[in-house]
Amino acid sequence: MKDLSLETEMTSLPNKYLIVLGGPTASGKTATGIALASHFNSEIISADSRQIYKETRIGTAVPSADELAAVPHHFIQYLSLRDYYNASMFEMDVLRKLDELFLSRNVVFMVGGSGLYINAVCNGIDELPTVDQGIRNELASLFENEGLEKLQEMLREMDPVSFERIDLNNHYRVLKALEVTKQTGRPYSEFLGAEKAVRNFQIIRLALDMDREILYDRINKRVELMMEEGLLDEVKGLQDYRSYNAMKTVGYRELFQHLDGKISEAEAVDLIQRNTRKYARKQLTWFRKDNLYPWYHPQDISGMKNYLEAKMDY
Repeated sequence: MKDLSLETEMTSLPNKYLIVLGGPTASGKTATGIALASHFNSEIISADSRQIYKETRIGTAVPSADELAAVPHHFIQYLSLRDYYNASMFEMDVLRKLDELFLSRNVVFMVGGSGLYINAVCNGIDELPTVDQGIRNELASLFENEGLEKLQEMLREMDPVSFERIDLNNHYRVLKALEVTKQTGRPYSEFLGAEKAVRNFQIIRLALDMDREILYDRINKRVELMMEEGLLDEVKGLQDYRSYNAMKTVGYRELFQHLDGKISEAEAVDLIQRNTRKYARKQLTWFRKDNLYPWYHPQDISGMKNYLEAKMDY
């Protein structure tokens, strides 16, 4: 685990609280976060790895102007798609922002569904070596020409521990593991699992969920609304960015397929809905593996307020 000098320089803040509100996509995190942050006179840090980009709005479900105005938000449309960014950089940026916010706030909310970003802020992220661009290009070319199965096969041989632990269907994770392994000659898994970082503020976690069929219906309707709001035109305007990782995510990759003439618009919409439901299931699995998250229905605002007030002392 890297030495975060920012943490050691800051004094302990026992009565300062970071409230983490997680949950699957379309579960109502934005509205719930605003309601809770308003009640506690707080501000919101977005933990969404896609809403962080300026060029995307509809496909990433960026909060509306009214929602953003209701409570101060941070790290929404913060960077360009051209900017390199990762969870480690997010960790450091958020710790600096918290240092600033805790000067005037006792409570700050972090709202989002990007588990890796949330984990980086709560627990720290393992220091990984810089990978040579040549190795990245070599593996990217292998992925393009021979597919994900070839990468999975390489990972099984080079790092069987990572092969068993990571999501093998997420080619970014597989590529990252192989990049580090080839760069260092050591298995990627050896760089993981260090002790959790010690934070100088207290962390309280909450997560949202609802009946699965209702969640899926919300997802389907939100995708339809995105299309009505002009998602296809947004994607057309992002053609120059399509090689970037953020454009290979749900909502963008399917419409690029449509623009390439590979599938119809209706097929693209159906795929977006299906892939978003699949992503929501993965998010639920991620949050549920950490038993620190009590689960609430998004309409149970009073229950969440009572829970938080009972946990805090300031």
